[in-house]
Formats: sequence, structure tokens, C-alpha cells
Amino acid sequence: MRGQWNIILGLLVAIIIAIFAVINVDAVRVNYLFGVAEWPLILVILGSVFMGAIVAGALGMVKIYRLQAELKKLKTLKGHQEAAATSKHDVDTVDGDENTVINDTTLDQDPK
Repeated sequence: MRGQWNIILGLLVAIIIAIFAVINVDAVRVNYLFGVAEWPLILVILGSVFMGAIVAGALGMVKIYRLQAELKKLKTLKGHQEAAATSKHDVDTVDGDENTVINDTTLDQDPK
């Protein structure tokens, strides 16, 4: 349901931006570092929105990749700890003590 509201909100914002751009069709002067040009304001507005979306999307992707890498690292760490706990439990079982409790506090620590 949350995804549907995000889509509806995104479409609403896109419609508002499109209406705003369409009513501003006058030519404006755009100064570049290497020159000056006249562009319709609608293209300046839509280009600015498009570039802002690209920057925001790129920053979001970087955050997603970082979180995925951290998740992978934590899963690997958990797998190693479970393997160590299993081998410790196997050794305790061989000794005849099946009621051994393994106290592992490494998961409670901050990974950073």
C-alpha cells in the first residue's frame, strides 16, 4: 500500500511540475561559462527537474550499495559465528556435556 501512495504522490508532483513548466514558455537568457544562449523557460525548468532527479537517484543508489555491502558483511560474520558455535557444541557433546550455553556477545557490538 505504501508503494502505491509513493507512485500517486510522484505522479501528482510530476503533473504540478509539468503544468508549471507549460505556463512558463517565455524565452530566457542562460549564461554558461563559455557563452550565452536563449532557451524556452519550459526547457530550463524541465532540465533542472531532470538533473535534480538524476543527482537524487545517484545518491540513493550509492546509499543502497553501501547498505547491501554492510548486509553481506554481517551475514558472512553471522555464518562464521554460527559455524564456530556449531563446532563448539559438537566438541561439548563429545565431552558428554550437552547443557553447555554458548555466550556470544559479538553480535551486540556495533560493526563500525
